[in-house]
Amino acid sequence: MSIQYERGYLILANNNDSVDYLACARALAKSLRWHMPDCKICLLTNDNETDTVFDIIKPYPYSLKGGWHDDWQALEATPFRETIKLEADMLITGNINHWWNWFEHRDVVVSTGIRNYQNQLSDNRAYRGLFDDNELPDVYNSITYWRRSKMAYEFFRLVKQFFENWIEVRKILKYCDTVPANTDMIYAMAAKHIGVEQVTLPGNWPNMIHMKSAINYLKTDAYPWVDEFVWEFIEGKIRINTIEQQWPFHYHYKKFAHIAEEHYDKLLASS
Repeated sequence: MSIQYERGYLILANNNDSVDYLACARALAKSLRWHMPDCKICLLTNDNETDTVFDIIKPYPYSLKGGWHDDWQALEATPFRETIKLEADMLITGNINHWWNWFEHRDVVVSTGIRNYQNQLSDNRAYRGLFDDNELPDVYNSITYWRRSKMAYEFFRLVKQFFENWIEVRKILKYCDTVPANTDMIYAMAAKHIGVEQVTLPGNWPNMIHMKSAINYLKTDAYPWVDEFVWEFIEGKIRINTIEQQWPFHYHYKKFAHIAEEHYDKLLASS
């Protein structure tokens, strides 16, 4: 766990046969590079990647179980003293260097709450029923900060433990008898165990725009938002129905990664 840089962004791309998370990771990294040319970016992946948009490309340090179950390895893999982990299927829509100032007095920060494409905090609970049923905090692993600290080690120790023992863990939860483990729920349980106020910031900071259908007033998940809304790139920004997206943009529809990567490739080539 040698430290190569003081601060940087970590992106996990655990590729599989159905989703090209490497394409997502490249698009995210290129959006970071466009808005913050000097930032440090590390890719953690189980596949081959050579794109120079990443400052560091590392394999997972331990054997993989697949999917979300390997998230805890981020703690061991990061080359940074202070890390911001970003979920691969996101884009950064502006300079976020000020985040480091938000986090400087915390050891761990997990994002809370989400916004719709109108940049409004969303109170839609369509995807959070199990959180509400089990009185879990409304956290999202998509944006997670930590510094090398006892608190970070304890947080990720719990994440690892809950993933590895999920069959038993879910027996103590309501309505989870057949529910597979997912990172948001595991992070929520770890946050509740440690103390929510210890690993979150007040006022729903930081958070993101989430493009899942119900959050954005779409009646069905059958059709992605790219087919339902008018959208466009303006330089490094995204507009949906003429509204500029002012927060990190969780596009969710994974095929959008290829469109986004092509756009940022053109921007970076012309800069």
